[in-house]
Amino acid sequence: DNYQEAFAKNIVIVFLGLIIIFINGMFVFTFSRYPVFHNDPRYILYINLVINDIMMICISVTLYVLTYAWPYVNVSFCCVLITLGSTTYINTPLNLAGMAIERYIAVCKPLHHSQICTVQRTYILICVIWGVGAIPAIIDIIIVIALQPSSFFNSLTYCQPFIVFNTKYHIQKTIATQVLYLSVVWITLLYTYFRVLFTAKIASSGQYQSSVKKARNTILLHGGQLLLCMLSYLTPVLDMLLIPFFPTHRTKITFFNYLLTNILPRLLSPLIYGVRDQKFVKHIKGYFFCKVLISKV
Repeated sequence: DNYQEAFAKNIVIVFLGLIIIFINGMFVFTFSRYPVFHNDPRYILYINLVINDIMMICISVTLYVLTYAWPYVNVSFCCVLITLGSTTYINTPLNLAGMAIERYIAVCKPLHHSQICTVQRTYILICVIWGVGAIPAIIDIIIVIALQPSSFFNSLTYCQPFIVFNTKYHIQKTIATQVLYLSVVWITLLYTYFRVLFTAKIASSGQYQSSVKKARNTILLHGGQLLLCMLSYLTPVLDMLLIPFFPTHRTKITFFNYLLTNILPRLLSPLIYGVRDQKFVKHIKGYFFCKVLISKV
């Protein structure tokens, strides 16, 4: 890229990243501001998803900017960034599965929901999600330590996962963990959706039936969010399909593919759930509108 094109691309990526962080930051601030959310496992899990997305977009944008501003970085520093990025990326579907299970218990086992889905157990589940999400990245580091000399971590590299973790063992590990994790998440979402759907058919009370339908729609949205997250798997496929036909526009193709499969899903993901939730919207409007009125006075 020439200077103007590289500068424009980085400005667009950073600007969109800041917008996503600002939107997610509003939800985090609203959650921390109002105690009404602190005892509800549904909102605790959601805010963990939001914080995870903030971290992921920060790391993703940082890696993108580094490819232009500082292409070759220390391997140890690069491994830290990639490890955090990989962990936050895997955490998203795991967290969606946890949120679907919470809605399933609330609808299908309402009498036991308060005993099963306690605040303490919710935070334990979040710790488990982060622990399980970090396992693939830890395995990558262990493979590198086993195969590379210690001097490798003091060298410079182009900071991309497929360059730092480039052995056949990394490829096999990546395929195995992605298939395993996504299979478990999809099975969880499908199971909880059909159980809630079955409960909706036999629900007799009007109010209860309404809550069941809301839970069913929520799990459907989780499936939609998961599909958005999986768009990133299309990035290499789109690159391989388009670049041979337009080789002179390679950097433009990779840029727009990155926007489509990585940035756009992170922009839509919090809005799908957060803006739909009336309690969140009411408190956000109440707080920020009051701030605007006070500033005008």
